[in-house]
Amino acid sequence: MSFPENFLWGGAVAANQVEGACREGGKGFSVADVATYKPNVDVKDYKAHVGISIDAIKKAIADPDDTYYPKRRGIDFYHHYKEDLALFAEMGFKVFRLSIAWSRIFPTGEEEEPNEEGLAFYEDVFKEMKRLHIEPLVTLSHYEMPLHLALAYNGWTDRRVVDYFVRFAKVCFERFGKYVKYWLNFNEVDSIIRHSFITAGIIPELCGEKGELACCYQALHHQLVAAAKAALLMRELIPGAQMGCMLTKLMTYPRTCAPEDVAATQKKNLENMFYADVQVFGEYPRMILRDLEKRDFEIRMEEGDTSLLKEGTVDFVSFSYYMSMTESVDPNAERTPGNTVLGVKNPYLATSDWGWQVDPVGLRVSLIELYDRYKKPLFVVENGIGAKDTVEADGSVHDPYRIEYFRRHFKEMEKAIDEGVELMGYTSWAPIDLISASTNQMSKRYGFIYVDQDDMGNGTLKRSRKDSFYWYQKVIATNGADMD
Repeated sequence: MSFPENFLWGGAVAANQVEGACREGGKGFSVADVATYKPNVDVKDYKAHVGISIDAIKKAIADPDDTYYPKRRGIDFYHHYKEDLALFAEMGFKVFRLSIAWSRIFPTGEEEEPNEEGLAFYEDVFKEMKRLHIEPLVTLSHYEMPLHLALAYNGWTDRRVVDYFVRFAKVCFERFGKYVKYWLNFNEVDSIIRHSFITAGIIPELCGEKGELACCYQALHHQLVAAAKAALLMRELIPGAQMGCMLTKLMTYPRTCAPEDVAATQKKNLENMFYADVQVFGEYPRMILRDLEKRDFEIRMEEGDTSLLKEGTVDFVSFSYYMSMTESVDPNAERTPGNTVLGVKNPYLATSDWGWQVDPVGLRVSLIELYDRYKKPLFVVENGIGAKDTVEADGSVHDPYRIEYFRRHFKEMEKAIDEGVELMGYTSWAPIDLISASTNQMSKRYGFIYVDQDDMGNGTLKRSRKDSFYWYQKVIATNGADMD
């Protein structure tokens, strides 16, 4: 079996990693705009990169120099979007996943009326995509909530943020519904446990005696309620549109066949899946509720929350997949980083320059596992490899390692489809070089398109095609039939 005739090939980015122009068009600061580039911190120490404090936030707000705040400049998609979309169209994109920066529409999150300049910008982007016959896949919240909501309410820990988000979503549906039929609610909603400030605006110092983790679970509940409300609102305002959830698929294998390792792995995988479980099945898994009870984490729910979760389920399940890891009860087992997570190293897999283990077969396993569990259409919305690229004297970039990475993963997707998995589409992370989510680097390059900018923001921002650009162009043109 080959890829379906209507398969959606494309690429994915986030507003905070590409747009820049953080002080233009009436935009307010987001949580991403205070993220700092730390050149002296090990790239594999992600916790040191994503850590935050009130003092650090205040210092960032007061700093007029954006050099060490790369997400404030991104790759200037704000001014280059027509050029970038033209390159995506040249590759043959059927779909392009992007996010809407909440703080570009509601600068503080609390405004009664939206910022018209922000709305006009995105409408122009969607009009250009329509002209180029590229379908938008839009994420409502991708690590870029208004900074004010973090400082004033400790982010999503406060129930009032639900209403602010729903107002934002309503404006997006009303203004962009005629252009967008595929929506995602929260990017990698499970990541709230791994980096609570980036995901949910939680500042650990404001969590008090209950602690950061308790705040995370309360904030998560508010996000799940908001997601359900947004899904119901979308169906009311945009008939025929579809809402998906988005999970970080952290594929974990037992390090050994020792029963203790198998049990530890099972627990880890169940924890990873429960975020999607709630959005697909409309209720918290019993074992998760029991686990929270045993750890003395009480989730405050309002009357009507359980029925909301049941009514506002998703239409499809999307996920990111970059790597796999193993789990072991052995405290001395060697650990290696992955997508903002640490796992026990798998000796059978190669690793990237950032320590992420490359496992194409794990994508096939993930697709089969997710489809068997949820029985809903799936969408791979992030997959790729961060690598160090070399620009040759003639300006070319030869990246056979990137082509091989994607080729192997595409082959495994094809096998999963052959097994009966219903796969809607695939968007690579990322089709163009951008600022890294965790380390805020530019030198960690993902794209088929090279952007002339270094980690300190130096460069012309000129776009150029890598060898992988032409390879992906051929893959799309043949609907995956020619991957050589």
